[in-house]
Amino acid sequence: MILYIDTSSSYLYAAIVSDNEVKEEIKQEYGHQLSKVALPEIVTMFESSNITPQDITKIIVVNGPGSFTGIRIGITIAKVYAWSLKVPITTVTSLEAMAASSEKDLVRVPIIDARRGFCYAAIFDENDKAVLEPTYITYEKLEEKLKNISRYKIISNDQEKLPIKAEVIESYDPNFIEIVKEFKNKNKINPHAVNPNYLKLTEAEESRL
Repeated sequence: MILYIDTSSSYLYAAIVSDNEVKEEIKQEYGHQLSKVALPEIVTMFESSNITPQDITKIIVVNGPGSFTGIRIGITIAKVYAWSLKVPITTVTSLEAMAASSEKDLVRVPIIDARRGFCYAAIFDENDKAVLEPTYITYEKLEEKLKNISRYKIISNDQEKLPIKAEVIESYDPNFIEIVKEFKNKNKINPHAVNPNYLKLTEAEESRL
């Protein structure tokens, strides 16, 4: 059984997946309460599914980009579980999870708005090849990279903020089965080596520099 955790936004996305079946899941927005409720909600998820943490054989955690505080919450919970249960842990980016949740019928462009004309984005073709690795980029530069792609779709929950248009724009709804299927065999990491992948400096770091 695989435990998936994503707290990189104002939502808690968590699931227990086994044999291509979601045993229990959480898709809930908590906003500023996320740091308080994330762990209790995951504990409740185990209890309501009659599955114990000891049944987990691997953990997949989203390590960014997204909310700096949110990312740290999910990583901390995942590391504690992995270390205490002595199970493998691996990371995926929120952009990879977004792309994996969408059908591979077109080039997929997951986007998270980062304000001030910037975004977090990636480009994946129909064969899952990364045309653009997850990165912090201006919308202007992203549009340049999309000019040579005839048809693509945008995956985002920040649609009203996006200056980029596309034939197809999808809201992000995690497909836990597809995410786990795609990343369950990804190399494991020492729990102590799992760190946030912000893709940019924090505002405090930027100000200091």
